[in-house]
Amino acid sequence: MKIIIVGASGTMGQYLANAFRKEHEVITAATKGCDINVDITSTESIEQLYKQAGPFDALVSTAGPTFVGPWSKLNDQTFRKGVEGKMMGQINLVLIGQHYINPKGSFTLITGALSHDPQKHFANAAAANGAVEGFVRAAAIELENGIRINAVSPTVIENSPQYFPYFPGDIPVTMQQLEYGFRKSIFGANTGQIIKPY
Repeated sequence: MKIIIVGASGTMGQYLANAFRKEHEVITAATKGCDINVDITSTESIEQLYKQAGPFDALVSTAGPTFVGPWSKLNDQTFRKGVEGKMMGQINLVLIGQHYINPKGSFTLITGALSHDPQKHFANAAAANGAVEGFVRAAAIELENGIRINAVSPTVIENSPQYFPYFPGDIPVTMQQLEYGFRKSIFGANTGQIIKPY
């Protein structure tokens, strides 16, 4: 199977690339330092990603910049970081990618527990997560050629301890739990699902 991982320079993306590379062809993509450079806030850049990668079987996104900071710093400009990044960036990966993916392929996007369990400083991420999850459910009933779409929605992950203080009382998701959430989406039969790997 040929799998594109967008956001492969990050903590989650690196882990997943290493895990899936043992069994499948993996193409990594990120703003820098990967097989293909891509800026998901640019539709032109996304189009170039797919043209460079060629036909593929699965797209995994662990990308999605958002604004993290106090409520007092939120305004139209700061809020658009999540709208253009985590929300429209991932949505455009699907809207454009549907024309390049092989029949019966799959898209797996990243959201997070903030969509239903908000924390301070993460209003932008919570809104973007909720929008992406709504898109996943809707896209699942309209995508053609047997193409599936799901989202993986973890809480804070164990390899990102810098975020632990923002998630009091949450048990961090292990990297193996995260991996198997993505495995369920990529290699399973479900579509339109929000997979919680905890």
